[in-house]
Amino acid sequence: MQLPNQIFSSKFDLFRLRMTAGSRKVNVYAKTTVVSATPVRPGKTYPLSALDHAMARHTLRLIFYYRPGPTMNKNRLKESLSEVLSHYPAVTGRLAREEEPGEGWVVKCNDAGLRVVEARAPVTLDQWLASATDEEEMELTYCEPMVADPSIWSPYYVQLTEFHDKAVAIGLTCPHMHADPTCAILLVRAWSDAHRRACIVYPSFLHPPAFLPRADARPCSPFFSSKSAVVASDPKKGRMASATFIFSDSAVKSCLADASLPPDASPFHALAALFWTRIALAAATNPGASLGSADVTLGIDFRKQMHAPLPHGFYGNAYHFYRARADVDSGLAHVAAELCRRAEGVREEDFWEAVGWLHERRPGRREGVLPLQVYGPELTCVEIDREAFAYGAAFEVDERPAHVTCKVDGVEGAAGLVLVMPAAEEGAARQVAVTLPEEVAARVCGDEAIIKYGPKMMLAATAARC
Repeated sequence: MQLPNQIFSSKFDLFRLRMTAGSRKVNVYAKTTVVSATPVRPGKTYPLSALDHAMARHTLRLIFYYRPGPTMNKNRLKESLSEVLSHYPAVTGRLAREEEPGEGWVVKCNDAGLRVVEARAPVTLDQWLASATDEEEMELTYCEPMVADPSIWSPYYVQLTEFHDKAVAIGLTCPHMHADPTCAILLVRAWSDAHRRACIVYPSFLHPPAFLPRADARPCSPFFSSKSAVVASDPKKGRMASATFIFSDSAVKSCLADASLPPDASPFHALAALFWTRIALAAATNPGASLGSADVTLGIDFRKQMHAPLPHGFYGNAYHFYRARADVDSGLAHVAAELCRRAEGVREEDFWEAVGWLHERRPGRREGVLPLQVYGPELTCVEIDREAFAYGAAFEVDERPAHVTCKVDGVEGAAGLVLVMPAAEEGAARQVAVTLPEEVAARVCGDEAIIKYGPKMMLAATAARC
């Protein structure tokens, strides 16, 4: 994939980009419902876990871009989607309240299906990737807010957008309560396997008891306790801006070297340290003053971090969030070392204690308990690992996605969100998607400490969504 190496270094560039973006519109022309090829057993339900309930404020959006191909047409895609949905009964179900008071949400797996939206974009894929703004890109996904009667509301939406050159964008939207990034990505990966008539490499694993609290774990979580005591960010407070930085394999290895980390270390800690320090500097009200020690929230997939690991295809939320502290004035190597040290100190007990704490505070369990803003109000950095998941979603043999976008709604008004995930280039290459207050984003996109690694950038302004 060839993207322009554009650098938008000022607030003016952000506004100019937004003002010149009005000519491109995605035309939605059809909406249908796709059900699973195999009916679900009557009465089957899937209760959401405490971790799922904690994500009630957030929505996931994924966009997979594909070059033109002989089987990349909407009818064939809907057929293979119907086939893979037989393995995901919770995806085609509808939300309902548990019969027992205080138990929260459950999915009634009733074969109601998911909504599929069909659309066209009047440009080629390369033109779109070169210049589309974030607001335009989100037109490739479809989202409707939950209605008063959730039994008629589809949690999942898929949008199939055809470009002028017959390239296709597949947009998936779902409540974060249903899935974390790994789960949502592997749904598309399983769809691509079914489309090629291949074996599903990472099949779904629906197991509600997986995250029931352990009897020997204390329901204690300093992280979530502190979040519950903080007033959530006001989504109307200022505009946010999104940017995606695509770092080549050599650039990431250079960043690892500058962070004094070995070449085979996870790029996440080096890139998280780089962006944390630069965002902190960009957000400082007094640019000349010392920043000192600060906190950041880190999120990792915990499926394989447990003594009894879960399959990658576990359905639901399995990310663990924890805080790290470092002196952001001390340089990239110091901050990266502190992030690595903190990651090594994460215990499985911490995870289970957080599960117990959240279980005791599920919506309806206690009066006045409001959904947390997990991605905020502080800066949050999340690692979406494993290149084989997103860029392994090949709907045709040996045809990887040209680009994959992952966004999380519900961070408006917060200090920001940084998502680190593999890029289209194989190896250590990574893409970093940031959502920040507009003024901060403008400074970060012109930051020389980031620019020196030569990232390709896709940038735009964004506002609150459903």
